[in-house]
Amino acid sequence: MNIPTPPPQSGNPTVVEVTRGNMVESRHRAAFAVSDPQGRIVLQGGDTENPVFARSAIKPLQALALVESGAAEAFGLGDAQVALACASHGGEPRHVEAVVAWLERIGCSVDDLECGAHLPYHEASAMTLLRGGGEPTKAHNNCSGKHSGFLSVARHLGHPTCGYIKYEHPVQQRVLGIVEAMTGLDLGAAPRGIDGCGIPVVGIPLKNMALAMARLANPGDQPEARQAACARVRRAMAAEPLMVAGSGRFCSIVMQVTGERVLIKTGAEGVYCGSLPGLGLGIALKVDDGAGRASEHLMGQILRDLGALNEDDCRKLKDSLEPHLRNRAGTEVGVIQKAADAPF
Repeated sequence: MNIPTPPPQSGNPTVVEVTRGNMVESRHRAAFAVSDPQGRIVLQGGDTENPVFARSAIKPLQALALVESGAAEAFGLGDAQVALACASHGGEPRHVEAVVAWLERIGCSVDDLECGAHLPYHEASAMTLLRGGGEPTKAHNNCSGKHSGFLSVARHLGHPTCGYIKYEHPVQQRVLGIVEAMTGLDLGAAPRGIDGCGIPVVGIPLKNMALAMARLANPGDQPEARQAACARVRRAMAAEPLMVAGSGRFCSIVMQVTGERVLIKTGAEGVYCGSLPGLGLGIALKVDDGAGRASEHLMGQILRDLGALNEDDCRKLKDSLEPHLRNRAGTEVGVIQKAADAPF
């Protein structure tokens, strides 16, 4: 009988521990990189060379196409729409209504979205929808804002709207070119897959993802149009943090406190990216087991270690930065904390 050989254990360091009672119950390994706009790594841990799928964590980079193409200006889009283009939203009414109105503005409808439908991730919104006898639409999809952005670019540039999610579509090729310029990579031969919402994803090393986020923070070496687009995306995320994620979400909570000083974006499978305009730095991290609780905690710890969060920020964000585990009855049963042997 042939027994499959298990994959080798990751060499990435353990960075987050989860306790229950007086014992560590779970440990999470991760890799992370912090870069400046010249690609100099100022903090790292684990394997930052191996390509990973950035998933939704680089939506702010993808949203640059909406602004840089002229579509945002042509359709009179405000901060709420640009923030939604960067969003993995919870499907709250504020998100869904804004997406529907946006699509109407560009001459499209919810039917034109190619992201699929799912129930709102925001539990109260999902319960309200179901109690009212409603069903989720594509506008409830957490990526519907990004897709509305892609449709806007297609409309503005005269490209077909049908099939805008395909790798070969002009909109996706435009987005890929922007990501290549920001990461400093030729991604033509990079590992390729399909994201949860249907768009192409490519494998990018964490150090280059961090470089891209540093350039979002300080795009001085980019063309003038991209510099302006970066500033527009930064402003929108800071002005409308609840559009980027939603009520009770780590992204939004942090940005509500910090404004444009700290711009962060979650992605599926334990990926998280950050852009720090005040420090001119970019952050990218990936938790090996894909745990979102670990990626949030690691991002918070990195932000504190870099000095991106001041004492007042940390005081306001204490519950988010030092989360406690509670059971269904609300009793505190453990904590999520920095691992004792974390390399920073």
